[in-house]
Amino acid sequence: MKLYLLLITLLFTIGTSSAQQNKGVITGKILTEKGLPVSGALIEVQKEKLAVYSKDDGTFRLTAPVGKVKIVVSATEYRSFATEVTLNAAQESTLGSIRLKPAAEKLEEVVITGQYEPQSLKNSVYQTRIINGERIRLRAATNIQQVLSTELGFRFSNDMTLGTSDIYMMGMSGRNVKILLDGVPLIDRGDTRESLNQIDINTIERIEIVEGPLSVSYGSDALAGVVNIITKNPGKSLLNISARVQEETAGKEYDAFRAKGNHLQNLSASWQNKGWSALIGATHNEFGGWNQAAVTAAPEIVDADVNRWKPKTQWMGNAKLGYQNDNFKVSYLFNGLDETLDARGGMNPNNFKARNQKYITNRYTQQLQGEWRLNPKLQLSGVIGYSDLQRKTKTVIHDFTNNTESLSTGAGEQDVSKFNSVSARTTAQYKLSEQVKLQPGIEINLDQASGARIKGDPKINDYAFFISSEINLIKGINLRPGLRFIKNSVYDAPPVIPSINAKIELLQDLDLRLGYARGFRAPALRELYYDFFDASHSIMGNPNLKAEESDSYTAALSWAPVQEHDLRLRSTLNGFYNNFKNRIEFGQAADNPSITTMINISKYKTTGGTFENTLFWKDFQATVGFSYIGTYNKYSESEAELGKTPQFVWAAELNSNLIYTFKKIGTSINLAYKYSGKRPVYELFTENNVQRARLATTAAFNMADLMVSKIFFKQLTLNAGVKNMFNVTTLASNSLGSGGAHSTGGGAVPLSYGRSYVFGISYNWSKL
Repeated sequence: MKLYLLLITLLFTIGTSSAQQNKGVITGKILTEKGLPVSGALIEVQKEKLAVYSKDDGTFRLTAPVGKVKIVVSATEYRSFATEVTLNAAQESTLGSIRLKPAAEKLEEVVITGQYEPQSLKNSVYQTRIINGERIRLRAATNIQQVLSTELGFRFSNDMTLGTSDIYMMGMSGRNVKILLDGVPLIDRGDTRESLNQIDINTIERIEIVEGPLSVSYGSDALAGVVNIITKNPGKSLLNISARVQEETAGKEYDAFRAKGNHLQNLSASWQNKGWSALIGATHNEFGGWNQAAVTAAPEIVDADVNRWKPKTQWMGNAKLGYQNDNFKVSYLFNGLDETLDARGGMNPNNFKARNQKYITNRYTQQLQGEWRLNPKLQLSGVIGYSDLQRKTKTVIHDFTNNTESLSTGAGEQDVSKFNSVSARTTAQYKLSEQVKLQPGIEINLDQASGARIKGDPKINDYAFFISSEINLIKGINLRPGLRFIKNSVYDAPPVIPSINAKIELLQDLDLRLGYARGFRAPALRELYYDFFDASHSIMGNPNLKAEESDSYTAALSWAPVQEHDLRLRSTLNGFYNNFKNRIEFGQAADNPSITTMINISKYKTTGGTFENTLFWKDFQATVGFSYIGTYNKYSESEAELGKTPQFVWAAELNSNLIYTFKKIGTSINLAYKYSGKRPVYELFTENNVQRARLATTAAFNMADLMVSKIFFKQLTLNAGVKNMFNVTTLASNSLGSGGAHSTGGGAVPLSYGRSYVFGISYNWSKL
């Protein structure tokens, strides 16, 4: 028996030795042109199923058959590198340091939203815009609204009663825009995207905007598109500490570091070593309001001016902890917000009492994300997110005779509404071949709400399976079909959501993108279960609502005739058409016309196009664009009763963003400008007891910010400038004021608190 075991061991050893003698080892190090290591570069042996990825320090070690082999090195942002190596049995051959050059077609930035893996804008099948961290820094913005307000296709509306803002994208309101934070949906109380201004601007690395529905990948709400806010990582420094202080006037109103004006302070620190990383930060943002009436002003004086901006205080904290190696990455992210908005009422001159309110918002978001690259063909990704949102309404009666306060006992004067959401998503990216890739995935969303104005403790559970593929069987043509299967616990969700996108390379510098997608929007919990009754409101939710659905068509033609290091030029012509049905709107309850409720009442359409041009020439960057967007006029179908009106009403926009950098003196100048044309809408009016449709418009306006940034001693940066150079505060409107529960009526639409002046200082220290 021992003899048999000895023979088997001997044969195994000889076989193993023989196999090893038929192979050799290749080593090397992948670097950038500047000598920095490239992590995650793919090193392949051509015509062999052999590949490895470079480590964090850029090194690699690859075993390959003896003889002459061809080695190909590729990385997302660089040109491919190829070389031939002759391997001898059981010997090691080194390629030394391989320096990769940026690929001409990949000089543009890399996008990750909706992609299987990070890739350049040119290679993406989706039409995507990127606002990078440098642009955000040069704008000296204190919130995301200030960054997006000069982008094509974006507008914002301000609710002066509640002190909130909502976004409009490509003619559609915030209810149809998906807001993501590092790929995880942000929770909102209703269909208004007030969460957008509750994100710490200091944590943002870049913003990716994908136009058109991404319902297959991201589910509900992504009808107009997706705004993915990507936060910063610790970077490559062993230790980094940064601080920022910025002071800004509100129009002509300002007090240093407190009260009037806008005051921002931020402190953050990060660390990374041997794959481990940590980041922590805190921000205080205080806005003192603008055009506030005197504390003792009468209620009618307070209410007379619609453009009063309420004081707001925000405390924000964030933390990120992560670990990664060659094939595995995991991170935990926390974001917290405490926001207080003051709404002061006027003093009653008869009893010297005033009714004051505070809207207090607490938001906590946690995420756990991971990626595991099992081999060059298969990668698993997963994310679990938990969001907790609480909104309090606190109403007090202030007695000026003795300077005391007591809680109001009026109906609806005290309220606590709670919303929480659990989101889990996992995907697999599998490369069947160089021509076919697959991405199956599952997603689970569990939403719950409670509060005095919400019936019961409603829950909505949404389960989805989705699958898509990228097919590149014909050179220059990339197809991406996809399907999403949905099951919802409450409403009738579309059982299947299809989409197909195509990127066609007409010429080396000319690309055509075509897309069709079915979109849907789930009813929000407030639309289903929200009840609010007081002296001036009678609003009831509707648990029988159906999901909004849409059919969307997009086309984009991109021309990039020059893509050199010192000169890049790109022009993109984009068109879209969206057709909605089962749109959710306010309407009268069938059994009681005195009650307002939510109903699936109408269809809606948007169409239009954009033309954008970008130029990078040495130290100068320029973006110039034009858009013309039409929104549906629902009264056009009632010509006999209301008169003849067009099917669409149109609005134009023109924008530009100019940056010039004086490298020798470390100074940059940024001018961001946008012209927003008049905004038309048809509304009903009654004349001689006959109901007709009339055209109402909100005036056009110009918005421009000019900022200068100067770097001192490589660590200290000063920025100064002026925002809202044209001093726009309100827009003239001849609307009859039937805009909803908190409409300000006709005459004036609040837009801004006027021209403001900015001065800020930031400090950044790093230890390599």
